[in-house]
Amino acid sequence: MATSNPIHRRKFFSRATAAAAATVGSGLEAADKRPRTTRTVHYKVTGFTCITCAVGLETMLRGMPGVTAVKATYPAGEVTIGFDEHAIAEATLREFIATCGFATA
Repeated sequence: MATSNPIHRRKFFSRATAAAAATVGSGLEAADKRPRTTRTVHYKVTGFTCITCAVGLETMLRGMPGVTAVKATYPAGEVTIGFDEHAIAEATLREFIATCGFATA
């Protein structure tokens, strides 16, 4: 279970800021010609302490290669992720969320 340790929060916010900056030009790459196998997963997330946690996690997940859609909600403590199974594994998504200081169920 995540805690609201100030050091972890600073690390999370610095990652969120970097991820937001990295996604600015993400739509400019050449289109991948492989057929996409998209899948959607829905997780309960523990560790959100405010709306900024949900928005920051959304922003960081959107910057990951293969992620096609993300919607995180603070009040419900949930995240829904659409992704291309050829580009990223579901286990990688869960690991990434954990490195951000949140737990999924």
